[in-house]
Amino acid sequence: MHSTESGLQYEVIRAAEGDSPKSTDTVTVHYHGTLIDGTVFDSSVERDSPASFGVHQVIPGWTEGIQLMKPGSKFVFYIPHELAYGPNPNPRSGIKPYSLLIFEVELLEIL
Repeated sequence: MHSTESGLQYEVIRAAEGDSPKSTDTVTVHYHGTLIDGTVFDSSVERDSPASFGVHQVIPGWTEGIQLMKPGSKFVFYIPHELAYGPNPNPRSGIKPYSLLIFEVELLEIL
């Protein structure tokens, strides 16, 4: 397990070679998001539909974590609430305030 200064923790499931994305890049990923009790709240894997977004357009834990990855790598992020939704998650998300979020993320490509 690795930790960053901000409090993001991550595990490298599969390493890869190449360049890491920058905060200004757009990426395509597959991800599976769960709460600490294992409840799935969002999963591109289950939808069988990868997601593309700007690295700077997501929660801070993702913005930081994605920039540690290289295309083809797979990480698990343990994102404390300070780097996620804090006290104000979307009420329809199933995420309670101050929740730690766990994401398994595979970086497919930098667009």
